[in-house]
Amino acid sequence: MIDILTEDGEPTGNSCSKHDIHTKGYYHNTAHIWFYTKKQQILLAQRAATKTLHPLLWDVSVAGHIDAGETVEDGAIREIREEIGLTITKDDLKKIGIFECFQNYDNGIIDNEFHHTFIVELKVDIQQLVPQEGEVETLKLVTFEEFEDILKHIGKANHLVASNKVYYEKVLEAIRKETIFNSY
Repeated sequence: MIDILTEDGEPTGNSCSKHDIHTKGYYHNTAHIWFYTKKQQILLAQRAATKTLHPLLWDVSVAGHIDAGETVEDGAIREIREEIGLTITKDDLKKIGIFECFQNYDNGIIDNEFHHTFIVELKVDIQQLVPQEGEVETLKLVTFEEFEDILKHIGKANHLVASNKVYYEKVLEAIRKETIFNSY
């Protein structure tokens, strides 16, 4: 079950199934967690081939819906554990914003999501991460420069979700600031 929000992101006090959230277009919360390294790399996850939306495209390190009654932070921590097998604490999460993603798809899915977006330093080797079957095909690290190059060719190279370009640029900017801040 997922909590239903108003178009302004306020709780309505009601909840429904993930299926109903997306077929009826109810507003709801998701958590997006972007991992980065001190070596100025970003962790990308390739969406599973079985995903309904954007199968096999590369995207945010970890993302998922917030369960009914769950805090956004607890949902983020749960999704990280489920999707890549990593345990973190709330102190590891740095929130960089809430991004609205309101899109309709040809298959009938209506996505009215508030992406609560966090950045987290990846402190373990990528080989220690365990991609969740059915959610994540594989993982890779790209340098900031490689990520910028991917963004320059978004929509042409079948790499990232083209409609999210501005969002990706804002995330990269926040991660760059964080790595500069933490290098002092």
